[in-house]
Amino acid sequence: MHPRLRIAALAALLLSGAAQAAEPLTIDVHRDANCGCCKDWIVYLKDNGFTVRDHVERDIGAVKQKLGVQPRLASCHTGVIDGKFVEGHVPVAQIHALLKRPDLRGIAVPGMPAGSPGMDYGQPHEAYQVLGLNRAGQDEVLASYPAPKVPRR
Repeated sequence: MHPRLRIAALAALLLSGAAQAAEPLTIDVHRDANCGCCKDWIVYLKDNGFTVRDHVERDIGAVKQKLGVQPRLASCHTGVIDGKFVEGHVPVAQIHALLKRPDLRGIAVPGMPAGSPGMDYGQPHEAYQVLGLNRAGQDEVLASYPAPKVPRR
């Protein structure tokens, strides 16, 4: 192969890979119509490069059950990406990590911890964990977000 053709082929290959890497990830978010923090989490996802398909549900509990979200992991909304659930106010870093973990069925931030993405309304932040649910139904701590230390006076 001629050296110029080889360079052109290599450049085309690199550019096509960059174009694929630049495509935003798409996540489906299932939520109740009246929940403001769910909308705030959707804005957070969009601000971090995700394409969001917003689904307002009449029975969010049925959606969670269908997806295998255990009650102990429940929060107010449920995302689905690449066939896996993303329950609650999960940071985008853990969503990206989930996509690299074929052993997990999904991840969750149980409850609605203050200061988690979509739950930052100026109140003191709470410590929280991101839990993964493996194929055997066992939880695993994937990340911990401590509450910020308050300076002593």
